[in-house]
Amino acid sequence: MNKYQYKVQGVDYDVEIEEVEGNVAKVNVNGIRFDVELKQPINPTSSLKKVHIEAPKPVARPAVAPAAAPAADKPMAAGTGSPVKAPLPGTVTELKVNVGDTVKVGDIVMVLEAMKMQNNIESEYEGTVTSITVKQGESVMEGAILMTIG
Repeated sequence: MNKYQYKVQGVDYDVEIEEVEGNVAKVNVNGIRFDVELKQPINPTSSLKKVHIEAPKPVARPAVAPAAAPAADKPMAAGTGSPVKAPLPGTVTELKVNVGDTVKVGDIVMVLEAMKMQNNIESEYEGTVTSITVKQGESVMEGAILMTIG
């Protein structure tokens, strides 16, 4: 079993090749299993160039004092707070909240269409919507910040 980590357009993927039989590879990508048909079978006797990568050396970092907590009565600046990220690539079909709305954990904040399926995006945080970074009809990639909740 071989494990790899890839970054494609800023999104991290964990890929695990379970087995290869002829021109079909059984792989897991971020925990989802796929049977991948290869155009040419992998030749196990082919010589692949091995690359040696040294472990990174530790870097001394200056001590930084922790930031002071914001005052409870001080309003949050736009864009600050906890980000709500797209769990998969898709198109925003409906915004269920506006900036300034109060949400609870589990509230549906928007609907994202992916592969002809409507996916409810639920808030993982309780608070006030401080910013919305997408518009209805906009396409987003997995991991894109959709909104922030403070």
